[in-house]
Amino acid sequence: MHDLTGFQRDLLYTITGLDEPHGLAIKEEMEEYYETDVHHGRLYPNLDTMADKGLVNKSMKDRRTNEYELTDRGRREIKDRAEWEDQYLAGREIPRP
Repeated sequence: MHDLTGFQRDLLYTITGLDEPHGLAIKEEMEEYYETDVHHGRLYPNLDTMADKGLVNKSMKDRRTNEYELTDRGRREIKDRAEWEDQYLAGREIPRP
């Protein structure tokens, strides 16, 4: 996951957390998190990049809608990232601003 941008990493987490991860649902979740518009020109090329890297499978739900799901590699990457974060955060209190 070290070669992903923060936005791409957030996309992986979002896809993991959605019951039916399709483009519009992913876009809406990302906009809520980022508190700004996420333009199609940013979203879909990044989803395509992650599909090209083998992190997500992209399939056509209908003529206008693509669905996305994590691959085994994508799941491993998220697991590895969580373990990496835990080595720094486990048992530590995060100071509040």
